[in-house]
Amino acid sequence: MNAQTNIPQLKINGRDPKRSIAETVAQMLQFRQNLYNFFPYRADALLDLVDALASNTNARSVVELSLSPLFRREYSSVHDAIDNFFVATSTETVAQERRAKEQELVRLIAPLLPAPQARAYWLFGVDVTYAPRPFAKTLDDRTFVHQPNVIRGNKPVTIGHDYSTVAFFPEKEQPYAPPWVVPLIVRRVQSSETANQVGAEQIAMLMTDDTLPFHEDLCVQVADSTYSAITYLGRVAPHKNLISIARLPSNRVVYRQFQRPADEPHPVGHPTWYGERFALNDPTTWPEPDETAETSRTTRRGRTYTVQLQGWHNMLCTGTREFPMHRYPFTLVRARVVDSDGQPVYKHDLWLVVIGQRRAELSLVEIWEAYGQRYDIEHYFRYGKQRLLMAAYQTPDVEHEENWWQIVQLAYIQLWLAHLLAEALPRPWERYLPQPEPGHASPATVQRDFERIIRQIGTPAQAPERRGNSPGRAQGTKMEPRERRPVIKKGEKASQGT
Repeated sequence: MNAQTNIPQLKINGRDPKRSIAETVAQMLQFRQNLYNFFPYRADALLDLVDALASNTNARSVVELSLSPLFRREYSSVHDAIDNFFVATSTETVAQERRAKEQELVRLIAPLLPAPQARAYWLFGVDVTYAPRPFAKTLDDRTFVHQPNVIRGNKPVTIGHDYSTVAFFPEKEQPYAPPWVVPLIVRRVQSSETANQVGAEQIAMLMTDDTLPFHEDLCVQVADSTYSAITYLGRVAPHKNLISIARLPSNRVVYRQFQRPADEPHPVGHPTWYGERFALNDPTTWPEPDETAETSRTTRRGRTYTVQLQGWHNMLCTGTREFPMHRYPFTLVRARVVDSDGQPVYKHDLWLVVIGQRRAELSLVEIWEAYGQRYDIEHYFRYGKQRLLMAAYQTPDVEHEENWWQIVQLAYIQLWLAHLLAEALPRPWERYLPQPEPGHASPATVQRDFERIIRQIGTPAQAPERRGNSPGRAQGTKMEPRERRPVIKKGEKASQGT
């Protein structure tokens, strides 16, 4: 199909002031061609699979994607494509080759990222989510992972894998624009690793790659309270162009930097690093803030709240020999949301740690606004599991599961690229609901219209050629049963050694 002749057929009811429709189509065509060249094997089947997943509205399992009009092959090609997404040359170098594949994929996506206009930094987020596999007894390296439970009193835990994701947050033209993110790196957290360790390695991959467009620019990353531990902050703080913002639990204790009086002689022995104690849950230990600010927040229902911000500079947290945190002072921020009567809206205040050599370049309001976009990555996880079958691939091979999560990542990126081209296709019972403004389509809206978009711009994937039926296994072949794998409990050396 000649894609250029079909560009004028792609219309929406408006035009984005920063990007034209033709530029969007050209960018999407270039990315799809680069993606096609990125696949080492089964490129045609893989691109068809990514398109089928991005346009899926009916399939509830991965194999059902073979019924999509965009997947022009038989159902067996679905598993063959996933199997060949990543093929290591040697069993001894699997981990190194997969890391190289991740970096190659980041370099493929990075040119698509829009440079910041309204803000003076690139915004990223890191978080971990679960892939429940409680019944996959032959799946390797399963551990106990966190899974929210709606029933009060039940433990929020299941058996499966954790996946760590680093995503880029595009700027929003409106406060409640669709929560798009651009997932850059998706990696499984092995039983011998922690989410903090993997997240820090992913951030290091971004910050140390001088081929990426944001290498010399100011970058900000936001994260939940899991990443406020020194095992994470101690790894990311040395990056000179990175500012890390993480939520602190309300029971944490930090310290002011020790200031020795000028007339007091320096004693012999170990230097004093920590000064007055600052307990987040004890207001009697709080000194006067070094900086204050206020901003407003308007909800979807039109209610306006006031956000009171307080900042304490050059704070310290205790470290270890491996992570000497006294070398990395940070800014402590307290955010309190009140209504028009001055009453707190939430039961607890929000505490943020802001660490990095260039942290003084961010105001308190910028810190608050940057952290507020962190929740968009939660929408990505929720949407991926509900609409993109992120955790639905039932395979006994952990390598195939990792391949599938990266295929989901690519399908979501295609939806993000096409969000300016999508038209709203409301169902009969949705025709009276408010429709998205032109250029502000949600992921679900784009997914409904994605098949039309692909049919009009074309695909570099070639149509399949029939080669007859496979002979199958030889008569009398008996497959050996798969080995049952133990569930690994982190922290128990005996379990890890089995």
